[in-house]
Amino acid sequence: MNDTGVFKSWRPRRGTGVVRGAMLALALTLAAPIVPGIGNVAQARSAPESFADLAAKLLPAVVNISTSQTVAARGDRGSPDMPQFPPGSPFERFFRDFMERNRPPGAPPGAAPGQRGDRNPPARRSQSLGSGFIIDPSGIVVTNNHVIDGADEITITMHDGMMLKATLIGKDERTDLAVLKVIADRPLPAVPFGDSDAARVGDWVLAIGNPFGLGGTVTAGIVSARGRDIQQGPYDNFIQTDAAINKGNSGGPLFNMNGEVVGINTAIYSPTGGSVGVGFAIPASLAKNVVAQLRDFGRARRGWLGVRIQQVTPDIAESIGLKEPLGAMIAGVTDGGPADSAKIRNGDVVLRFNGQDVKDMRSLPRIVADTEIGKQVPVVLWRDGKEVTLEAKVGELPDDQRMASAAPDKPAPTQPVELSGLGLRLSPITPEARERFQISGDQKGVLITGVLQGTPAADKGLKPGDVIVEVQQEEVTTPNDVQERVEKVRKANRRSVLMLVQTSDGLQWVPLSLSPGDRAPG
Repeated sequence: MNDTGVFKSWRPRRGTGVVRGAMLALALTLAAPIVPGIGNVAQARSAPESFADLAAKLLPAVVNISTSQTVAARGDRGSPDMPQFPPGSPFERFFRDFMERNRPPGAPPGAAPGQRGDRNPPARRSQSLGSGFIIDPSGIVVTNNHVIDGADEITITMHDGMMLKATLIGKDERTDLAVLKVIADRPLPAVPFGDSDAARVGDWVLAIGNPFGLGGTVTAGIVSARGRDIQQGPYDNFIQTDAAINKGNSGGPLFNMNGEVVGINTAIYSPTGGSVGVGFAIPASLAKNVVAQLRDFGRARRGWLGVRIQQVTPDIAESIGLKEPLGAMIAGVTDGGPADSAKIRNGDVVLRFNGQDVKDMRSLPRIVADTEIGKQVPVVLWRDGKEVTLEAKVGELPDDQRMASAAPDKPAPTQPVELSGLGLRLSPITPEARERFQISGDQKGVLITGVLQGTPAADKGLKPGDVIVEVQQEEVTTPNDVQERVEKVRKANRRSVLMLVQTSDGLQWVPLSLSPGDRAPG
């Protein structure tokens, strides 16, 4: 490369082409990186010369979605039509001048455009824009639930400009999906779902949608990551992409290079409101099942096991003899639910469900939800230091889950106990303690009345008023029960003891380190 930054062409001198060619081949061979145990590093495929043919094929099946709904208007200065700015700012003066120029005849000063200033102004129409795509020539359209949520009217606009009124077939808030139906005088162009599980990080993808209401727009990028949890719901498993996705792209498709929908563009991460190359799409593997349920039943019917679960941490894994922190730990079982009928109990760790590995806590709800309702499936558990296989019949997730209460038991009268090494003071649950700590009448277990700072119990966030329900997956009813279980674990030379604790946030499995110490809690 010369000093201008332009690559010079290289040409062998006459009579030396063979030698120079051999030297160049040797240099390229030596330059190829070698990784021990892997060999030559994989080379990237060449990028497509153009996406034009693919985009032309797909654009007709992608639609723009506009909705409108009636919202109440207010006649005061706090109306959302009048933006609020700090007093004296240039923006405040600008918008005040704008409002005055557009004030309707007869309206008082300060009234927003369209307001008459009466005490009961008429309701106004609010509009929003989004995207969708047709999956069936008969007029079945898929989009996001948040695009059409609360809409009185839904209109889709085809790529050729044809506008059609749409009706809502069904929606699902948990996965943010909705299915619409339009009637046309001809079969409509449609696109199929693809195998999103086959999409690899680095694969090319196309996003098509309606950003900022501009109309059909095509952007290209790659799959940036898989299995993203962005805390939007219990079934988060998003595809992350750097294909430009902006406001208005919601509900639009993410295509692979075969023209198949592998994702539904749903969210972006953006401190500015525009694309910064971090967009998220619902994977087709999840969307296909939900869309089918919405078409058939108008709602999503999901499999249900009837358990509360938590993550298996390294400390928990060590305390129960599990080699790796895998699976989902049972922290509660719904009385009369499928898990209860299958004899699944607190402290079990689900390792496999219906033949699928449960890699972590988040995996189990998705696997169970996708399982056929009424199907008898094998459940592999870690229990008492070994694998146990049970059979569970999958139920249907109810709309309103209610936990049945156990009959209260009267605790055995015992003296308070101090677990100095753990930093805990324990006592039975007395009527006075129930009133002081606001403990429910059916709560069973052993009450924590003191926690010493700087001890394992304090490090895990335990506090007075928490109740220990189980130790090492065995129920405890007295402070002596807790002490005996802890000593048993000490003699087994384990580094931590596992407790099921009822806290203000619900039941939690808490591993406490068995570090030595004789400190008494204060």
